[in-house]
Amino acid sequence: MGIDPGTNVMGYAVLGIKGKTPEPVVMGVLKLRAMESHYLRLRRIYERVVGLVEQYLPDELAIEAPFFGKNVQSMLKLGRAQGVAMAAALSRDIPITEYAPLKIKQSVTGNGQAGKEQVADMLQRILSIPEEKMPGLLDATDAMAAALTHHYERRKPNLGGGAKSWEQFIRQNPDRIAVRRKK
Repeated sequence: MGIDPGTNVMGYAVLGIKGKTPEPVVMGVLKLRAMESHYLRLRRIYERVVGLVEQYLPDELAIEAPFFGKNVQSMLKLGRAQGVAMAAALSRDIPITEYAPLKIKQSVTGNGQAGKEQVADMLQRILSIPEEKMPGLLDATDAMAAALTHHYERRKPNLGGGAKSWEQFIRQNPDRIAVRRKK
């Protein structure tokens, strides 16, 4: 399951995997603008994520990490929305992985600077989504992009306990490294 957190609009998506082939199950948005209270919006996010988890029984949740903007208040609100969505998934024992927006765009389009429209277009092509099934709001496709990124990341081979660099790999796997000695 993928989530694009937001306090005005939250995107959600469920990606099914048949064999090794990803297939969209559902994409949608939770519109929150009409609710005046920020706290009621957070409660609605929690309820919707719990409902999605109970309805679709996802194995994992991929969520877009907040990007760093100039407006501190907006960042705090977005962080709260993300935290509430994460708490809802955790309340049902769903493991969570966060992905930076740049990572998601890079994974889906090959360009970390791609726009939301480019992400949606690539998703439509990759997942063979008919035009009439494409959602009107791009928050839904952003959520699907997070889920697809997670699918791609899970398929990558693990080369030694999740090492992030060659130095870390060598430290974690000294028995797998042949050391050349000078003569």
